[in-house]
Amino acid sequence: MKHFVVRQAIKAADADTILGYELLFERGGESLYGEKENAAADTIASFLMNNSGKIFKDKQIFLTFTPALLLRNTPKIFRKDKIIIQISDNLIIHPLAMPIIEKFHKAGYRFAINDFQFSPRYFSMLDYADYVRLSMKETLSAKDMTSIENIINMAHGFGKKCIMTEVNTKERYEKALSVKADYIEGNYVAETLYVKEEKTSYMQGNLFQLIVALSKEEPDVAEIEEIISRDAGLSYSILKLVNSAYYALRHRTASIQQAVMTMGISQLRQWVYMLSLRGDESEGSGEMLRISFLRAKFAEELIANTEMKFLTPAEAYMMGMFSTLEYMIDAPIEEILAEIPVSDDIKAAIIRGEGDAGKLLELVICYEKADWKRCQVLSEELGLQASRLSQIYINCVEEVSTVWDSLTEDYARPGEGGLFAPQTGTDGEKLEDVLQ
Repeated sequence: MKHFVVRQAIKAADADTILGYELLFERGGESLYGEKENAAADTIASFLMNNSGKIFKDKQIFLTFTPALLLRNTPKIFRKDKIIIQISDNLIIHPLAMPIIEKFHKAGYRFAINDFQFSPRYFSMLDYADYVRLSMKETLSAKDMTSIENIINMAHGFGKKCIMTEVNTKERYEKALSVKADYIEGNYVAETLYVKEEKTSYMQGNLFQLIVALSKEEPDVAEIEEIISRDAGLSYSILKLVNSAYYALRHRTASIQQAVMTMGISQLRQWVYMLSLRGDESEGSGEMLRISFLRAKFAEELIANTEMKFLTPAEAYMMGMFSTLEYMIDAPIEEILAEIPVSDDIKAAIIRGEGDAGKLLELVICYEKADWKRCQVLSEELGLQASRLSQIYINCVEEVSTVWDSLTEDYARPGEGGLFAPQTGTDGEKLEDVLQ
């Protein structure tokens, strides 16, 4: 059976800050949690064993645990400050629910209650929870909205934060704001982070690393090219500049390497120092750049690891990276792409979703939005094995997170812990034993 894994951002309702990510598991287009208890636990535990170091590198992770996962002590894989244990009805009604939850609560783990309801069994868990999660369903009556608002007011009265989930449209987003939810999760969250500006957005970490690379006595052109290539804003600006009338190239170029060689180190230094005078970005802008980088890597790897030949890996990377440019630059996407020499196929894919390239880009975005059924359809149309998507995606998340760590996190000084708990628990348990 095919299964999919993706992260969805949880954003503050009143600011462009990311609280963390929920890790979603699906099998065959349906929630993996609908499977038999042990089957679901086996699949999730296997994934965590094989990929924990890849997908949990930055923000805290919200993960729904089945009773079997908790009985296996699975949370002990993670640092207590990096994992939020989500509990659903199948755990709340479990006869061992209270002892399990008390055990992890006393150990310092935090909890979130999924789809909170006004019932005694949910209230009995409220003392242990830091977050209350409520679903923003497709159709909500006035009575439903009143009920949600009452739950949020009650939760706030107990000092709990509320997360509205399935916020997939602007209408649902506005409703979530109206009931004063603290955090929002869903497909529309990314749209709220895409704030157009009068200038291109740059990630300061990328810019700083580029300045350092250019300041070396003998700059490494390959290193410079790699830094520029992972940032949509930097890539766009250098290509637009090198294809301007100032350089008067005989042939337009879409190659970052050629652009760097054309400009030369001296002029590139001047260009970068000018960029360094621009203002800082918000966390939301950084998250948006992360999305563009992940899209680029995912598209590139899908081409590189399959039989698809309609794009080169480099072209697929460019398509994924530039798919967010209309949100980064205050101009229509048609005008933006007219400034840079990408192929007509890539332009048609980004602007109108046309051709095989358009299907590939749609697949990347549908996976990002956890639209599993559409992912399966597009995979079949492109001749892809849907079962391979998860591992390719996870590997891309690891690479993107590794880059982001180096750009945004402080130096790991002696005595500071990493993201994950030590391989051996405080009670002497080994990692391989924890998941048995």
